Amino acid sequence: MVKVNRPHIGIFGKMNVGKSSLINALTGQEVSVVAAHPGTTTDPVKKIIEILGIGPVTLVDTAGIDDSSALGAQRVRRTNEALDQVDLAILVFADDFNSYDQSLMETFQARSVPFFVVHNKCDLYATNTEIKGADVVDFSCKEPHLPILLDMIKKHLPKSAYSQDVLLDDYVERGDEVVLVIPIDASAPEGRLILPQVQTIRNLLDIGAAAVCLKDTELREYLRLHTPKLVVTDSQAFKYVSSVVPPTIPLTSFSILFSRLKGDFVAYLKGTRTIDKLQDGDKVLILESCSHSVNKCDDIGRTKIPNWLQKYTGKKLQFTVVANLDALPDDAETYKLAIQCGGCMVTRTQIMRRLNILKEKGVALSNYGLAIAYCNGIFDRVTEIFRKQDQ
Repeated sequence: MVKVNRPHIGIFGKMNVGKSSLINALTGQEVSVVAAHPGTTTDPVKKIIEILGIGPVTLVDTAGIDDSSALGAQRVRRTNEALDQVDLAILVFADDFNSYDQSLMETFQARSVPFFVVHNKCDLYATNTEIKGADVVDFSCKEPHLPILLDMIKKHLPKSAYSQDVLLDDYVERGDEVVLVIPIDASAPEGRLILPQVQTIRNLLDIGAAAVCLKDTELREYLRLHTPKLVVTDSQAFKYVSSVVPPTIPLTSFSILFSRLKGDFVAYLKGTRTIDKLQDGDKVLILESCSHSVNKCDDIGRTKIPNWLQKYTGKKLQFTVVANLDALPDDAETYKLAIQCGGCMVTRTQIMRRLNILKEKGVALSNYGLAIAYCNGIFDRVTEIFRKQDQ
């Protein structure tokens, strides 16, 4: 079982219904400022807590959806943006369930966001409102009965938001040996491994397989004496590693593993072949999913992939980078190809919402590792072990 990144649970509702008090009750800390006057919460506030049976989750406290103050439009916009990032929504109301709440509920349903409703301040306000199409729980932050709230979270949070069995569980078995090639170069973080490497090691330990970690400079000598079931490498080292690993030993990359865990692998397989159809002036979207310091010479998304694509195609292409989970370009439908990173720092829900928008606009999709493999002429080789399972 692979642990996916922390699922995001958003707290939504009108102003002054106790959203911040609810998140404080869940965390046992004063995470969000609580005040009697409305509009206290401005930008979304995030806090990580551990829920037994799920693991760590990120709670997101949002501004009131009915904020009509001078900054209200910006606050409501940020609240709607937060909705695009959550795996579960909690709709909070107090004295009345009105058109704002109904509109939020309909938005959740339209975007296929799982949700339930909390009638907060139930010690002060009774409600006879009938809410159809949702589970409703009475709650008071003054005398919080957390088990009922946690049970509702466990009921409605999709299991796919916090665990999936699609890293190496369906290929590697107990006792197998897997070599992980981890270059230590200028782009390697100081004194640590990156998350995909760590999660792959943990996955292999859970399976009962042997994870052998090597630098690329040690790989050739190791393979003289050993025949692992699989070699997994950093995609940037594909060219060298593929020349060292015999064709009889399957090869893939960490980014490709995560393209199955977090993205739309079938769409990626099809979309990557669009690289052969790119023409001068075509626009390519590079989708990063985290913030990081940028090295203009070595950055994989901003420098290396554009260079590889233009060298492979022989075309002059236009590139746009979308960092973190920022909004897509308004003219997204004019892009021929979008290349998504592995997404190790975000959830599958967040990536899939972004990818689905692009699919609806007719944009072909790829992934960092798959695009690099294609430009190096080893696309079929590094996807072979997964194609039969996922297509």
